[in-house]
Amino acid sequence: MRTPRRAPRADAQENRARIIEAAHAAFAGDPSASLQAIARAACVGQGTMYRHFPDREALLLAVYRDELDALVAAAPLLLREHGPLEALRRWFERLAADGRAGGGASSAVEAATRAGRQHPPVVAAVDLLLRAGKEAGQVRPDAEAEEVLALGSCLWRPEGGTPCPERGTRMLTVIIDGLRADARR
Repeated sequence: MRTPRRAPRADAQENRARIIEAAHAAFAGDPSASLQAIARAACVGQGTMYRHFPDREALLLAVYRDELDALVAAAPLLLREHGPLEALRRWFERLAADGRAGGGASSAVEAATRAGRQHPPVVAAVDLLLRAGKEAGQVRPDAEAEEVLALGSCLWRPEGGTPCPERGTRMLTVIIDGLRADARR
């Protein structure tokens, strides 16, 4: 028989909250802030840091949870207001704008993508948009959410330069055009 899992101790909850608060402040000033510096700012040891957040991606996902939740919630709303491809375009425009502004959702998505992992709710949001497009006959049947998300991460972090909204818009058009059902011909 399995024993029920206990809630974390109060001091563990406080440590986690301090780490997230310190990380939020650190990432706002320096997106490349080290986990060691964040642990020091939160007044916790490295072991405590890694017990709560095994890697940078896990910490980013926790710090920017609200922004990620809002991004995920936008997918079904956009589908109610727009056709599937336009909803997908607007969803990525929102994510790219967040990235160009130095926002947290894009940083978390990019870090997880770079680490070869995805944030399941974000993948589910892209999958919802893609499935709607497939059902409408607008999106090619072989389009996969993880791959589209990896492609989309180029929209706010252009190689070797400053973010350029016009370039991001052109790149997004290429991605959306490549997802069209008739693009396979």
